[in-house]
Amino acid sequence: MKPRDIGLALFVAAIWGVNFVVIRVGLGSFPPLLLAALRFVVAALPAVLLPRPKVPLGRFLLIGGTLFIAQFAFLFIGMAKGMPPGLASVVLQSQAFMTMLVAAAVLRERPTPRQMLGTLTAFAGLAVIASTAGSVDVTMIGLVLCLAAALCWAVGNVALRSAGPVDMLAMMVWLSLVPPLPLFALALVVDGPDAVGRALIAMDLPGIGAVLYIALLSTLVGFAIWGDLLKRYTTATVAPFSLLVPIFGAGSASLLLGERFGEARLIGMALVLAGLAIVVLPVQRWIGGLVPRRS
Repeated sequence: MKPRDIGLALFVAAIWGVNFVVIRVGLGSFPPLLLAALRFVVAALPAVLLPRPKVPLGRFLLIGGTLFIAQFAFLFIGMAKGMPPGLASVVLQSQAFMTMLVAAAVLRERPTPRQMLGTLTAFAGLAVIASTAGSVDVTMIGLVLCLAAALCWAVGNVALRSAGPVDMLAMMVWLSLVPPLPLFALALVVDGPDAVGRALIAMDLPGIGAVLYIALLSTLVGFAIWGDLLKRYTTATVAPFSLLVPIFGAGSASLLLGERFGEARLIGMALVLAGLAIVVLPVQRWIGGLVPRRS
């Protein structure tokens, strides 16, 4: 990759990592479902400028329902119910392994031995993290909801793959038209009209800033750059940069919010990242480059 493109990939990883801290800030101003709805209201605005991707309506709604509505409803509620942002940024990456399992069940794609090893390693890490649930800062319900968000992301990934080649930025913008009304309706049911009304009337600068960051930087800018990189480089070249997202997430949560990770939690996080590295990184190519060939 060109140095400029490496910098762009690092920039996106940082945006997506810090996003978890920004979500925590936003949850201080809005109920979780309302925050998710506002995110997509803003992210959908460029739809007036971009052509709608040629995806069948049923497939389009399935992707929007899983990738956006369900994923972020579970994630935002999970973080509101006791999932710290740094830990959430790591646990949510289990979507990579769940995607393989969903693809195996739906598309009959058989995981390779390396993928299975990475999956088992990561789920061992999740088990270690789960053992810390019930402490002051992590609840079991928060962890379960975050894992449910990862599963919805995985289902959405498989549905998105079946949509064929599309412009990723236009797809993300038009998919953002799907969640606002359902999420607003859920917010009214779950949190009540009074809570929703008070939050909208009392909007403050941190809350507005969080919505703009999540919608514009994390959704539109992040996916636009990532999609452009995937067009110009192979997936194997670009995908490893996603390993940095939980590192930026945990680092920014520790630096900005004072989040602390005990020994067991650090071991669990390391196992999840190790599993992700086993799956994503081109290990065989590295080994082939390190082992001299016989002449």
